[in-house]
Amino acid sequence: MPTAPAKRLVKNYQPKKSKEDEENEFSSLIAFKNVLKEVADLAGQREVVAENLQNQVLQGIALLAKNLRDERKKALNQGAVLTQSLHTQIGTLDRAKRSYEKAFREAEKAIEGYHKADADFHLSRADVEKQRVNMNIRNSQSEDAKSEYANQLQITNKQQQQHYQIALPEVFNKLQELDEKRTRGMKEFIKRAADVEYEVSPIIARCLEGMVKAADSINEKDDSMIVIEKYQSGFQPPGDIPFEDLSKPDPDASAHSQTHNSSTGLNHMTGKGTTKDKLKKRVGIFGIFTGNKNNLSTDGLKEDFSDLPPTQRRKKLMAKVQELQQKVAQEQAASDGLMKMKGVYEANSMLGDPRTVEEQLNESVNRLDRLRHELVRYQKLLDQANNQTFIQHSPQSNRVIQNGQRASRHSNGSSNENSHDDNGEDHPDDAGSLSSSSASPESGLGTSHTSLPGSGHGSTNEQPINDEYYEADTPLGKCRALYPFDATSEGSIPMSEGEELEVIEVDQGDGWTRVRRFSSKGWEEGFVPTSYIECTLYAVDHRN
Repeated sequence: MPTAPAKRLVKNYQPKKSKEDEENEFSSLIAFKNVLKEVADLAGQREVVAENLQNQVLQGIALLAKNLRDERKKALNQGAVLTQSLHTQIGTLDRAKRSYEKAFREAEKAIEGYHKADADFHLSRADVEKQRVNMNIRNSQSEDAKSEYANQLQITNKQQQQHYQIALPEVFNKLQELDEKRTRGMKEFIKRAADVEYEVSPIIARCLEGMVKAADSINEKDDSMIVIEKYQSGFQPPGDIPFEDLSKPDPDASAHSQTHNSSTGLNHMTGKGTTKDKLKKRVGIFGIFTGNKNNLSTDGLKEDFSDLPPTQRRKKLMAKVQELQQKVAQEQAASDGLMKMKGVYEANSMLGDPRTVEEQLNESVNRLDRLRHELVRYQKLLDQANNQTFIQHSPQSNRVIQNGQRASRHSNGSSNENSHDDNGEDHPDDAGSLSSSSASPESGLGTSHTSLPGSGHGSTNEQPINDEYYEADTPLGKCRALYPFDATSEGSIPMSEGEELEVIEVDQGDGWTRVRRFSSKGWEEGFVPTSYIECTLYAVDHRN
């Protein structure tokens, strides 16, 4: 990977840092950041490799190539000079030979002319002598040419022998040595290049191991839980829509419809508490969750976070309480330090004037009081939020909410819509405040606001319930426990496998059945999961 593109890649894809991302970082994002760090380290190692190759390999190759070119050129020039010298000597030998041949032919002619002249009786003695002198001259010239030719031939043969046996082999040996030097240099430089790579290979291996480790650190389940923790609202799903029989006028229909609409509207609130009418302007998964990163930011929120969903409000309150606790601890430490300083100044006035610390101490005490007051306020808000959440997950809170008050369902299936005494005071059951429909962990089912056929509505002047939630009345049937059950929610009772109990209220669609049993302590009542029991209900006469 080239160094410059790798560094640009790391720089361009480096995630932007924010406080929220640091608090809720996904394992995949952390792994991606670690991979970017490893890529940056790899780029750094590639820079080291490039620098070492430049200094230790490329420069050596350039120097060696230059020396080889110069030495080869010198050797080739030397060989050319030797060859030219040999060719020159061979040319001299050829000329000497031609001179010898010419002198030899002229000598033969002179001898032949002398013999003809000597045999010719018509020629005078002077002419014959002239031919003899010419013959001797030509013979002498021929012998000189012969000697020169022999000498040049000896010189040429010696030079040719020296050329092909000594001088030219030396040139070829020099060229061979240069080529071997070039080949040996290639071998050394290849090994050196490999050594340069090998020197950084442990670091590169660690970088690759870091990438693999970063990949192994990704946990999709944890990332999903971060998303859930970040965006869960705590609102409960809307309850079942009741059937409205228009053929039977019901005076309480309007009130019930109004109550249902209000509860449905409450349950239709989403991420930041927006209502159903505003959902059209929001985009996201099924109009519930949005992709806006600032969806749960603290900008523009109320001071008590009441405009946030329950779960998000509780998280914000917990963070605020922790922040205030840290501020209180810091301010307390600062106040204690000022107190000690004041005591030292009072004990020894030479060190300082206590009055200079008095004003700072008073300001610190005032700040500490304000922080403690604010801490108590947010702790109360957090307790209220926790109590509300605890109530919403109890079995009793899953019953019908009517007219702003949870209805009490008696053993005969009737509902006490308005539990008031003669003074008009409300007597809610032990479940506490209002809550939207919620399913208990044991049931795994959603809450239903509809009643079973035949349950109807009871009289409005029934007596309020006692501390055991409901009065002991005629049971609706019996049930047998199919599995053991440990009570973990408010209002539930434990039971063992095979135990028989009396049914005093059937399942209203929320996955819970109210039962009772007689023990040494008297009658015990509570809720058990419907899926854990097998019920046998008595026949009920509805003619009355």
